[in-house]
Amino acid sequence: MTTPQSCLLYGALLLGACTPALAEAHVSANLNGVSQYRFRGIDQTWGRPALQGGVDWSHPDGWYAGLWASNVNRRSYPGGGAELDLYGGYNGKLSEDWSVTVGLYGYLYPGANLRHTRCPSAAFGAPCGALPGQRYDTLELNAGVGWRWLSYKLSVSATDYFGANPTTGYSHGSRGTLYHDLTATVPLQDSWSLILHTGYTDIRARVDGHNPSYADWRVAMAKTFEGGWNASVGVVGATNKRFYRPPTGGLSATDGAMRALNRPVLVLQVGKTF
Repeated sequence: MTTPQSCLLYGALLLGACTPALAEAHVSANLNGVSQYRFRGIDQTWGRPALQGGVDWSHPDGWYAGLWASNVNRRSYPGGGAELDLYGGYNGKLSEDWSVTVGLYGYLYPGANLRHTRCPSAAFGAPCGALPGQRYDTLELNAGVGWRWLSYKLSVSATDYFGANPTTGYSHGSRGTLYHDLTATVPLQDSWSLILHTGYTDIRARVDGHNPSYADWRVAMAKTFEGGWNASVGVVGATNKRFYRPPTGGLSATDGAMRALNRPVLVLQVGKTF
């Protein structure tokens, strides 16, 4: 909970006055280091580590909002090097065992744009000529339900899915793309948890007549420590080699590099919540 002094500070900075709702809210921060950043099973840092962190605001009534950031690789996001996520929504309890969630989630990639693709590049060949402008920013709506340690969430893209449209070689716009997320976080002894995840990205467009949709998975062990520290080790991967492995997938937009972006890898994580 915020103290009267912190309430005065937040009120002056954000609202100009201290409100009862703000006085009851909770603000936390987190900082994490990962050996590789995987988003829905796909490598975002081309095998390199990532530093990630965020700030979260939550209210006892269930409302929440926050922001989160990570470095990403310019080979996938030409002209950019960072991902900034903004989100908000509501988490509610139906009973002691059942919960629900609804929200909005926005992915921003400052500076990243297709027109910054360099020639020669693996993705477009040499020479690729002048490319049109196309950003990768994406907005999703989501809703989910949870039972004890098992949860399911459905996310629906309200915009083209990370720039997937005719400009980037897709058959048409990809608004309405779905992501199914089924995750089990099973509590074990001594602050350990077993995490089992499977997901499916249903992209509503085609590339050269082929379906770019794919499934992803993760198996991990996580542990919490005193003082807000936490760590995990897990294996993550995804299907659809055609789109995420050379010679047809996993192609750099800035040079001639190629990488299997969906291959199974071991990911290490250590972090702290403040």
